[in-house]
Amino acid sequence: MQLTIIIVSFNTKDLLRKAVKSIPTKPDWEVIVVDNASTDGSVEMLKEEFPGVKLITNSENLGFAKANNQGIKTSSGKFVLLLNSDTQVKKDALEQLVEFMQKNPQVGIASGQLLNPDGSIQPQGGYLPHLSNIAFWMLFIDDIPAIGKYLWPYHITDRKKFTTERRIGWVGGTAMMIKRVVLEKVGLLDEEIFMYAEDVEFCLRAQEAGFLVAISPLSKIIHYGQQSSGGAPSAAWLGEYKGIKYIFKKHKPSWEYPIVRLLLKLGALLRMGIFGILQGRKDAYEAYKKALQLA
Repeated sequence: MQLTIIIVSFNTKDLLRKAVKSIPTKPDWEVIVVDNASTDGSVEMLKEEFPGVKLITNSENLGFAKANNQGIKTSSGKFVLLLNSDTQVKKDALEQLVEFMQKNPQVGIASGQLLNPDGSIQPQGGYLPHLSNIAFWMLFIDDIPAIGKYLWPYHITDRKKFTTERRIGWVGGTAMMIKRVVLEKVGLLDEEIFMYAEDVEFCLRAQEAGFLVAISPLSKIIHYGQQSSGGAPSAAWLGEYKGIKYIFKKHKPSWEYPIVRLLLKLGALLRMGIFGILQGRKDAYEAYKKALQLA
């Protein structure tokens, strides 16, 4: 088997249908859908419309990392693609990504060019977390045009960075292709992370093992964004806070942990003030209030 595509689904029936339908059918490709106890008819739809899809059904929502690991354990592809259910694969996108991986033996993890539904580039990923770039992010330093372009941000927001092939620190789990040899060497996704930042932590381990992480813009994939978590941006904000704390506690020197917590608290306070009070966004205020407590 050349390629295994794993899709974790949780109540995204209509988007899931589009995602699976966009994947070409090939004799040496397999599609595995892991359903996290959906109640919207996703399982029934898959059985009726896509009988060739391998289906794993869970009796509860196990989270993104654990569900993907279930799929990985049953996969047989030389390449494994973790693909969100709220995506649509453009023509030849997966073929292009496989070809890119084959031509670049040092690259162990790669993603394509993510697109918004209107066709514009959707930024993803960034550089691996350090106290410096977490500080730049939390204090809005990397948003200053004259300064930000010279930094190595935790989140890359410059769309021009995704128009050429490039090495990167981490790519999102939205459409993450992994060589089998990486999984054999570094293991599976960390199941202590329910959702968000499991991609960062996995890319960190892969790079520590000597593999490169890269973007290939010839592979184009539409991403609707945050539908797997119910479309609520607050889930992503809180998930990132939890993930960063976990990564620093697991991988960094112990003295860095209290500092990153302080930076996260400062970031939450600033965002409560700017987005919540100045912009009058009650949802943002409440979300970052929770983030402040979480940090």
